[in-house]
Amino acid sequence: MTPLSIIATMIFSEARGKVVDYLGTHQHLAVDIDLAVGNKGGMQLFAGAQRFYEGAIVFRFPLLFSGRADVCEWFDDATGKFQIEVKVVNPVWGALFGYRGSFEVEYRPTLVGDIPAGVKPLREERRE
Repeated sequence: MTPLSIIATMIFSEARGKVVDYLGTHQHLAVDIDLAVGNKGGMQLFAGAQRFYEGAIVFRFPLLFSGRADVCEWFDDATGKFQIEVKVVNPVWGALFGYRGSFEVEYRPTLVGDIPAGVKPLREERRE
């Protein structure tokens, strides 16, 4: 099975007081993330306001054309793996997609300059 590769960079935004997830290889879409402890003891992430960036063009992305993600990640002692459950819902169209699966984590010591190019976005811009 080929692993799914999605480039996303999360930062803590002092200005917004929350995590912001920059999605894609060019970080065109910024999504505010609200965090909570999930009912399975892991992280619960809720996607909020979304903004689109392309050079000088910046606008709030209307949720009518997108969806709100509800993501839960937790560690399952029985399987020895992390579990993930994702649901994406549009307020007008209803459920868009979702999935449930598991993953393993490999921790590697890295220095700031040692991040492999294949996991970095093609474009990074300071937006705050």
